[in-house]
Amino acid sequence: MDDKTKALLKLSKKQGNNSCVDCGVEDPEYASYNIGIFICSRCAMIHKGLGAHISKVKHLKLDEWEDSQVERMREVGNMAAKLKYEQRVPNCYRRPKPGDPQSILEEWICAKYMREEFSRPERQTFLSGNLEGFLMKRGKEDARYHPRKFSLSEVEGTLKYYVKETGEPKAVIQLSDLNVAFAPAKLGHANSLQLSYVKEGVTRHIFVYHDDPQTIITWYTAIRCAKLHTLQVAYPSANEEELLECLCQDFTCEGWLWKTGPKPSDSFRKRWFTLDHRKLMYHENPLDAYPRGEIFLGHMMSGYSCRVGVPAGVCDEPGFTFTLRTPQRWYYLSAATAELRDHWIQCIDAVIDVPLTAHDKIMANRLTRSKKFGNIFSR
Repeated sequence: MDDKTKALLKLSKKQGNNSCVDCGVEDPEYASYNIGIFICSRCAMIHKGLGAHISKVKHLKLDEWEDSQVERMREVGNMAAKLKYEQRVPNCYRRPKPGDPQSILEEWICAKYMREEFSRPERQTFLSGNLEGFLMKRGKEDARYHPRKFSLSEVEGTLKYYVKETGEPKAVIQLSDLNVAFAPAKLGHANSLQLSYVKEGVTRHIFVYHDDPQTIITWYTAIRCAKLHTLQVAYPSANEEELLECLCQDFTCEGWLWKTGPKPSDSFRKRWFTLDHRKLMYHENPLDAYPRGEIFLGHMMSGYSCRVGVPAGVCDEPGFTFTLRTPQRWYYLSAATAELRDHWIQCIDAVIDVPLTAHDKIMANRLTRSKKFGNIFSR
């Protein structure tokens, strides 16, 4: 190992340089030597795609380095680069984390270094509060996708979509009721979103995509920013950190589980479960427009808990069982592996351990489907 490689490795261990400047992965193995940053292998591939006129990438150990390039890395580094390229990142903007969808990471890097949106805020078109355009939307009754016009209005606090461009909107979605999650694996398209909102007391899912990753990220970010401003008006006394938790988030947990009916003797049936903040929903299929059942998860002090196993007398299930207890009903569930069961319990416990916010309480009331079960309905 030559002196230049030793110097680079020493620099890469310094505070700030020891994680990827773009996604946070620890121990980055690459660098962009003209920008002066340390990056991971995944981000390095994206940087290479920007072109050498924007980012020049080398491996810390495997490539030959010149003295001037090493000196550039010493002069800049991740912390100084962030001060420059992330100077004006809005609080509503989603910063990528390890494991995030590719489109989030790609557009974050393009926005930072190619378009320089966060050092030149006039280029941040998603902050205008209004956005119109076409997205490909999946049909409610079939698997075909159709171009649909969408219109976002921060002033009205709504997202609308139209079947006919000049007609009345097919749906008017209140931003306060809307969550938007990335769904590339579910839809089989890299630039895809799942829009979930409350319609007449029931959650409705809409699935959309766009071929251009920048367009889908612009829509996602514009909705987050408009929703934050809407929540700030609705809850003026709430602190910003609390409101940021209410912005569009990917689902906490999702996958196949088995559940019984309301009677302990009922057999287990396979259902696709989705944990969306405090809503635990189950569906016959991952792309269903509506859940078959929906459970609002309150606070543990109000009678909510999740435990390994099911009571004696519950129909036998060969998987790994657990029980979700609510004030209205006990739900008997089963996962394919012990690891999956423990993960679901951990995710549910993390939700019910946190007291409800004012926004949570309003959402609970809007989810009322049946007087018998209050905030819980099931089919």
